[in-house]
Amino acid sequence: MMKPYKYEVFTAEIEKQIYSGILQENDRLPSVRYIKEKYKLSTSSVQSGFEYLMIKGLVRSNPRSGYFVTGIQEENIPEAKVKLPTVVRDEVFMKNMMLTSKRTSEFSSFNTVVPGDLLIPQKLILRTMQEVIREKGAALLRYYPSNGLEALRKHIAKQMGTYGCALNPEEIIITDGALQALTIALKSVTKSGDVVAVDSPCVFSVLEVLAHLELKVIEIPVHYKTGFDTEYFQKICKENKICALVTTPNFHNPTGVVMNDETKKEILSIAGIHQFCIIENDMYSDLYFGEQRPRSIKSFDKKGIVMTYSSFSKTLAPGVRLGWLHAGSFYAKSERVRFALGRTVSPIYQELVLKLLQGSRYERHLRSFRKKLNQQAVQVLEALRKFFPEEAYFHRPLGGYSIWGQLPENMDMKRFYQYCELHQILFTPGDTFSFTDKYHYHFRIVFAERITSESIILLKNAGKRAKELQF
Repeated sequence: MMKPYKYEVFTAEIEKQIYSGILQENDRLPSVRYIKEKYKLSTSSVQSGFEYLMIKGLVRSNPRSGYFVTGIQEENIPEAKVKLPTVVRDEVFMKNMMLTSKRTSEFSSFNTVVPGDLLIPQKLILRTMQEVIREKGAALLRYYPSNGLEALRKHIAKQMGTYGCALNPEEIIITDGALQALTIALKSVTKSGDVVAVDSPCVFSVLEVLAHLELKVIEIPVHYKTGFDTEYFQKICKENKICALVTTPNFHNPTGVVMNDETKKEILSIAGIHQFCIIENDMYSDLYFGEQRPRSIKSFDKKGIVMTYSSFSKTLAPGVRLGWLHAGSFYAKSERVRFALGRTVSPIYQELVLKLLQGSRYERHLRSFRKKLNQQAVQVLEALRKFFPEEAYFHRPLGGYSIWGQLPENMDMKRFYQYCELHQILFTPGDTFSFTDKYHYHFRIVFAERITSESIILLKNAGKRAKELQF
């Protein structure tokens, strides 16, 4: 509680008498000497009190005559009649955002590509965060280097090195998540109106970044076996000036496909011939179900034309907003773009991830994390193949979070989604993954939430309804 000013012992009394009408306008107030002696105050305190009353507009000073009441001035407050314009929201954007992020209950949410409560290592994160707070204290409240902690960048480079991908830590930029890393990369090599190639299907968030930057997009089909249609890509590059390719080679979202190494090398060759940058999303590569992590495109890069980015939000928790971008030969421009987007990334998240990477805790977590994801993927895939029409296809994921489904074209998809929405079975329709209408009969199923008997029943009911809607 604030300590009262000394002069309040007399100003409060004067205010009370003015507001009650005992003191009227032009009434003379007691002298400074009188108040000083009565209330045992210093001259400066009494003068400060009268200045306070003058600021409030209750008292005026007449030179050599003293202080007088000014009276209570009624304020002429105009009635607010401001008419605000209607806020126009992009309905398509809002719908797609809800389709890719809305949650109801754990067992009915198959649409959000983030670890569910079962998979989030809550104790590990919170315990490590407490350690960081105790050790760093007030330092966490200050600015950190705009390109990120040096020690953190070195550990990221070291970790990638164990996967056969040599990165210079001086060319790594710490970011507020993966989308900011992608935005930095794109702004470093493109301008409004440039042509960018992307995987197709492609996640809604990436498509929104491309649209926001006013880039023209050419979609390149993802193949289940090789991971990418290189023949079509070569044709596109000959006919258009491509400025960048945005691709997710490992456990592609939404299909779960892994690009084989020969295709990765072929893409690199095409980009080298036509002299454009590859922007590689390496965010899901740690979530492999097999014996080893698949190689990144960057690991084959000899010309420095690949920018790679990733994030810890998919392997730790969605609230840990920390990503990174290896900008390589594009570092100078990327550093400036990063600074323009914000002075620094959250110090506590940087210190948290650094501490996890310094020991074996993060790797131990990943091993457990992958095992749980794999178990859930098997459960969901078995249910989909068992309960949905025989003509449907559901691609088996080798890692990541999602299963890509294709339903027969003799189905009423509108009524299928209406049923799912009514019963709060949240899949993501294929139309949200493209600027085209080529995925009308596809949908994505995410197995990141806890799979329960209720989850399986919902999938069974959705499959039954899908069979009923065939014509």
